[in-house]
Amino acid sequence: MEDRILEILKQYGRALSIEEIDSALNIKTVEETQELLKSLRELEEKVAIYHSNKDRYMLFENSNLRKGIMRTNKKGFGFVDIANDEEDIFVSLDNMNGCIDGDTVLVEIISNKPDGRVEGRIVRVVKRELSTVVGEIYFRKEKGYLIPDDKKLKMQIEIPKGKNMGSVDGHKVVVKITSQISNNKFRGEVIRILGHKNDIGVDILSIVCKYDIKDTFDEETIKELDTIKEEVTEEDKVGRTDLTNQVIFTIDGDDTKDIDDAISIEKLDNGNYKLGVHIADVSYYVKEGSPLDKEAMERGTSVYLIDRVIPMLPHKLSNGICSLNPGVIRLAISCVMEIDNKGKTVNYDIFPSIIKSRIQMTYKKVNSILEKNIVPSGYEDFVEDLKLMNELSQIIRKSKIERGSLDFDIDEAKILVDENCHPVDITLRERGTGEKLIEDFMICANECVATHIFYMDLPFIYRVHEYPKEEKIRDYLAFLETLGYTVTGNMKDMSPKTMQKLINYLKDKPEFEILSSLLLRNMQKAIYLPQNLGHYGLASKCYTHFTSPIRRYPDTTVHRLLRTYLFNKDLSNNTIAHWQEKLIFIADNSSLKERESVECEREVEDMKMAEYMEDHIGNEYEGIISGVNNFGLFVQLKNLVEGLVHITDLKDYFNFDEKALTLTGERTKIRYRLGDKVLVKVVRASKDEKTIDFEIIKKL
Repeated sequence: MEDRILEILKQYGRALSIEEIDSALNIKTVEETQELLKSLRELEEKVAIYHSNKDRYMLFENSNLRKGIMRTNKKGFGFVDIANDEEDIFVSLDNMNGCIDGDTVLVEIISNKPDGRVEGRIVRVVKRELSTVVGEIYFRKEKGYLIPDDKKLKMQIEIPKGKNMGSVDGHKVVVKITSQISNNKFRGEVIRILGHKNDIGVDILSIVCKYDIKDTFDEETIKELDTIKEEVTEEDKVGRTDLTNQVIFTIDGDDTKDIDDAISIEKLDNGNYKLGVHIADVSYYVKEGSPLDKEAMERGTSVYLIDRVIPMLPHKLSNGICSLNPGVIRLAISCVMEIDNKGKTVNYDIFPSIIKSRIQMTYKKVNSILEKNIVPSGYEDFVEDLKLMNELSQIIRKSKIERGSLDFDIDEAKILVDENCHPVDITLRERGTGEKLIEDFMICANECVATHIFYMDLPFIYRVHEYPKEEKIRDYLAFLETLGYTVTGNMKDMSPKTMQKLINYLKDKPEFEILSSLLLRNMQKAIYLPQNLGHYGLASKCYTHFTSPIRRYPDTTVHRLLRTYLFNKDLSNNTIAHWQEKLIFIADNSSLKERESVECEREVEDMKMAEYMEDHIGNEYEGIISGVNNFGLFVQLKNLVEGLVHITDLKDYFNFDEKALTLTGERTKIRYRLGDKVLVKVVRASKDEKTIDFEIIKKL
């Protein structure tokens, strides 16, 4: 019955009343009518159809509803995270309909804002999946009570006597919810003590546990490590191309310990370049279905958090036998490409190899050579190779730009901490010549591998970035007009080159940093899929992630597929059927884990920025208005710290213009808009709340 109902709704393509469905199904008996009603209820519960207020039914995909995860703000509003979609949906306090953070909800889209934000209202809570809560415990008359770290969770949690694991007042703990006492009152038990709230590192660990990111490995995984040798054996070398005599080296950050990629360069007699990208052969050690593999697949990615890395793989692998450390033999998968002077790959080979990195270079020292012509000690023998690499990198970059590759040129903050993990400075992360060079080479290798398997027509995992939606860009252009900017040309052509022209048009505008961030928000999110949909941001027809298997599970999977298809030549029907089914889960899970790790990293940064500003209350800074809404405006400082100027702290009554995103003083006529430069004073900051409040001194 359910399949027949879905087929009818699909066939009609509009909302149908129960009488119309009844007629289309040619129902004649009471029993059949009862089965119809039951099937409609079950389809509605499964979110396959939508039952409107007008008592009509339609396919959920044809409705104005979306299904997603609610992410609330402590001020009461929230955003619904729509899986594999291009944007989160903003939900005001009035439209929350009783949902809490983490709920799976149905949200109805009610409007599109000029800044690219989509607004909705919660129609229904589909699932409430709150199993553990992180917080601070305190005791009254031997009974424990939890103060959740997440101030968005409006709930009371009691911990009965004997269920606290010996925790004491002030301990940060993880509590498992065991039962519900009343509406927002729950009972739970402590399942992990993280440490005292003032212990070093407990603040970050609490956020890690909130996102249910595993920071330890289970016994079965640790036990498997004992079977893995710490050095490459003669047996490991069988069937591999020996590249240990070639000049191969790595370039990474100063403190990098998990080294995925190494590179080599050669100028050929025909004038072309021979670029080698050599990637750690993680899948040789992490066998499919093993405890290590299951753990890595569950984690999906390594998480980088200010002063620590929560690795996808144990350190014995990530910093040891898999890491391409200098002076030691390592197993790799090499992608060696011949690239002409137009940046086109004219020939290539992908094969298992043995390499020995000559030196572990740092971006800082490579940039010293390529940008300042200053050669650090130990780098003398590699200067010519680096200059040849830079020559090729510029050719590749020019080729990418010509095809429409986008560079939003958005800065990133780097938070520096002392030995107690207390923030002492916040600077901008450098993106120099060395960083760009490695980025260019890795993109080349990723495209080469993806294209090769794509044309073999085999199951594969791609990194895809779809075209932006026309209405989103149209709304963005309308917003630009409110700022006095008119974009000429055919903006209905949504090609990357068209978007590239828009970015170039905005680059000399004083608000470029903010406008480029808003434009990026109007783009779709890059995700993993077992289908090739291309990568819009890179203007690439075919793209994957191959170059970071130590820290990303999709890359490990790509290596496993290369071994299966190319090296072992296993193209059997069973193998193809196996990967067709498995890659769907791997892609979905990897996209989800990536989003969760980004949210965790962002929350840790917000906390440390607020902690840093606690030491600077009363200080004045120049900033730029990065957001305007009806409760105030956000100001971003030069170091990317962002704080709120609440509308009650503005010395006048201000009217909010939703279309132009401005606040205008009724008496003073002062008008604040996106991109305005202002001088602000830090008036409040809270590490616990992860908030920073500014007061405007004057417009600049």
